[in-house]
Amino acid sequence: MNFKSNKLRDAVIVALVASAAAGGTAQAQEATGATNLDRIQVTGSRIRSVDVETAQPIFTVSSEDIKKSGLVSVGDILQNLSVSGTQNFSKAAVLTSNPEQGGQYVNLYNLNENRTLVLVNGKRWTSSLAGYTDLSTIPSALIERIEVLKDGASAIYGSDAVAGVVNIIMRSNFEGAEASALIGQNGRGDGQKQSYSFTAGTTGERASIVFGASYTKEDPVWAKDRELTRYTYGPNHPFSGLSATGPWGRFTDPRPEGTLGAGNYINDDGDIVGPGEGDWTPNMQVLNHTGTFDGVGTGSDSRNIANYHAGVTRDDRFNSTQQMMLQQESETKSIFTSVGYEFNPNISFKSTVMYSERDSTRQVAGYPLSANAQPTYPVYISADSYYNPVGVEITDWYRRTVEIPRVSQNNVKSYHFDGAFEGAFDVGSHGWNWDVGMNYNKFDVTQISTGNINLLALEKALGPSFLNSQGVVQCGSALSPIALGTSLSAGQCTPFNILGGPSASTADALKYVNTISQATQQSVSKQYFANITGGLFDMPGGAGEFAFAAGVEHRTVEGYDYPDQLSAAGYTTDLAAGATSGRYKTDEVYLELMIPVLKDLPFAKELSFDVASRYSDYDRFGDTTNSKFSLTWKPVEDLLVRATYGKGFRAPTLDDTFGGGSQTFDYFTDPCDVDLGIRSGNAAAAARCNSEGLGPNFHQTDSAGVPVEARESQSTAPFQAGVGNAELEPEYSKTRTVGLVFSPRWVQGLDFSLDWYKITIDNVITAVSATYVLQQCYNGVESFCNYTRDAASGQVVSLSRGNTNLGSLETEGYNFGANYRLPEFAVGQFSVHLDSNYLVAYRQKSDATAEWDNYAGYWNFPRVRATLGVNWAKGDLSAQWNMRYYGGYRDFCFDGSAQECNDPTYLTPNGGWGGGEGANKKGSISYQDVSVSWAAPWNGTVTVGARNIFNKQPPQSYSQTNNSSSSIDPMLDFDRYFFMQYTQRF
Repeated sequence: MNFKSNKLRDAVIVALVASAAAGGTAQAQEATGATNLDRIQVTGSRIRSVDVETAQPIFTVSSEDIKKSGLVSVGDILQNLSVSGTQNFSKAAVLTSNPEQGGQYVNLYNLNENRTLVLVNGKRWTSSLAGYTDLSTIPSALIERIEVLKDGASAIYGSDAVAGVVNIIMRSNFEGAEASALIGQNGRGDGQKQSYSFTAGTTGERASIVFGASYTKEDPVWAKDRELTRYTYGPNHPFSGLSATGPWGRFTDPRPEGTLGAGNYINDDGDIVGPGEGDWTPNMQVLNHTGTFDGVGTGSDSRNIANYHAGVTRDDRFNSTQQMMLQQESETKSIFTSVGYEFNPNISFKSTVMYSERDSTRQVAGYPLSANAQPTYPVYISADSYYNPVGVEITDWYRRTVEIPRVSQNNVKSYHFDGAFEGAFDVGSHGWNWDVGMNYNKFDVTQISTGNINLLALEKALGPSFLNSQGVVQCGSALSPIALGTSLSAGQCTPFNILGGPSASTADALKYVNTISQATQQSVSKQYFANITGGLFDMPGGAGEFAFAAGVEHRTVEGYDYPDQLSAAGYTTDLAAGATSGRYKTDEVYLELMIPVLKDLPFAKELSFDVASRYSDYDRFGDTTNSKFSLTWKPVEDLLVRATYGKGFRAPTLDDTFGGGSQTFDYFTDPCDVDLGIRSGNAAAAARCNSEGLGPNFHQTDSAGVPVEARESQSTAPFQAGVGNAELEPEYSKTRTVGLVFSPRWVQGLDFSLDWYKITIDNVITAVSATYVLQQCYNGVESFCNYTRDAASGQVVSLSRGNTNLGSLETEGYNFGANYRLPEFAVGQFSVHLDSNYLVAYRQKSDATAEWDNYAGYWNFPRVRATLGVNWAKGDLSAQWNMRYYGGYRDFCFDGSAQECNDPTYLTPNGGWGGGEGANKKGSISYQDVSVSWAAPWNGTVTVGARNIFNKQPPQSYSQTNNSSSSIDPMLDFDRYFFMQYTQRF
């Protein structure tokens, strides 16, 4: 099926617009009302009971909602929740190389993805060394429903359930077969998504089996193909994000001043420079920011110094987004099997087996190569190199290798097995249930990367070389030649004209200096458990059954991360990283009590409490006990009041504790920069800047020594990040919620819910940004002053930001939901659903003595998020309309213009955010989605739809450029998206 036809796209548009007035999108429905359960277990409680009413809000996404969304990834689906934050590991191509890139994750309340626990059928799912669970490994076509507990639940599930719990319920007791195919693409004809699945199952008298297989593929989207993302800082600032390291080489003249004896030059800043005073750049006469590299011009001969000009002009700079993916390419294959066997009415066995394999590819721009790409292994241009234009060793040179952009391919294999014996029996008149089993997960990653430079080979390629008798440039000298070839290990060599640019590169030279690196990572968890639940006795006055759940668990987690050995040793331009290897184990026991107190009394139609506590003993850092208390009260039949108070924790991950650390070229803002820093109006920061000899005119500069214009600029030397800390302790959290559900009897089918939440996390395990480290230091927090500056230029040239327990994080807000299923009319059945969140505070402080920094209403923390949906159905036809709303926020001022700094007098109270240098207000944005479905008489269903049907464009957000290919928030749509889906049941 080819969906790239414009006629087909236009037909879908016409069909959708024609039906928009009649429909609305299938929106996930919140379980706001009381739900009667026939001895089943609901997410957030271990107790299997009858007449259970949840004390915490649970949001449910059905399989029908998933199908009608047109999305192929669980992560994308959950991104639409009003409490979901920006994914830290988005599909965008970023300048990091961790295995999470290319996956899909859920970030509830913006508290980070590893603070949300992901379960499948109530059991822990596989995760990486850093504790992230890739939701793309779970095939959406095989999902029955997704339950999202918007509340902490460490007392029930243990570590990681701080922000909430996502429980994905897979299909079971499936009878027959079903095949489904979905294809979609962006309005510009790229980013095509394909998803194919097959499910079959049967249920006999005692046994049942469900088998499913799925395949999904997502094509890449390139940043250069859209005006919105063609430049790092958007179309309003096409030159601000250009890199000083362009595709043609430049170097600092090593000869004494006046050697050439002629000519002074005017550089890009209007300064007069002469030979020996600055950088020389070839006169290639190409506007690099357009992305064209024709390699012609008066400077095509890089050996002639007359073909160079002094300094770095705008036309010498490079737009790295020309080679960047906006959305990565990925392909996922999954196989799922669920079996059950009933030995007798009281004992059964259930098991789930799943294998998933994801291949994702990301590309970023060619490496900004320099003589000191690795400070521990500098590479110079030999004085005897045939291509040296000055005949003196060049120790300061730059060149971006655009001919071989950096490409990383991640192969991620996920294995899951769980098996348990389950049983039921009666104790008197009370039913009891038990289960004993194990849960096994393995996460295997192989990463292969190309486009980085082998410095050992580069050293030889830039070493002595000569023109041999055949007219070929050869390494070595005429008296001591080195054999031509591309194998360093065989003693061969190919000279590299590093200053000549792409037109001077040869295929053999690029092959010789290019390196293919391979890294492997594995994480394995094994869990053994035993649970029992049942009723103990009936409470007085007919209040209900006093029930309990109890259990024991033993869990081991182990893993490793072995980087490429050559890169780890610092012999390539890849980020040098140390190996990670470690393990831990925990023994846990929990108890939960359901205590009904009153029922069917005035102002107490129901009053019950749920109390849970879990004791966890870790071999790495000791033990911890966490408890949770919940209240359910119905003063009248129509009103349910609920409240919870719970303590939670998150244990340090293997990466936190045993991480080998890695080099990183961070984007950061120097606090002492006169225009961008926090020294203005901050006495403590100004005093420290002055004490370091950084005067009031100090500027942060790029690799060419030119002051940067952007809020954040990439470091010119590698920093150090992510070093593990064996002394880390768990994070501890407190979750408080109070809410109500109103279901008026006089309006059938109408429910309202309102919940207040406040989550506080102390002892935060953090690897903060370079900007945050520096700003905290210059705000007087000495523990953050882990940096050094170059003695001559004053620029930050080293910075360490490892893992530590530091400070607190807190979020507070309100969830409001409404569901209304209208009476059926002659024109059909309508229903309306609303899910919204108001963010009161999202604040952070670096330690116990620091002030809170409140980020609510800034960059990717909008005050308001909401989703409104309307569904319509009549006979075999149904239609859906959905609106996704993202509130406005304050962004950085890019410059002093009215367009980019419309609130210049605003005083930002956050030292950590930027220090009150004004703000740029960005308005709200809303997206509208529509779909139409037809149930065919041959047991098939056809769905066509579009997301962002009016093609709304997101605002530029200059706080979003850190290590990314664009300045748009990855949670926002950047294009219209069309899809078609066909499902056939047999």
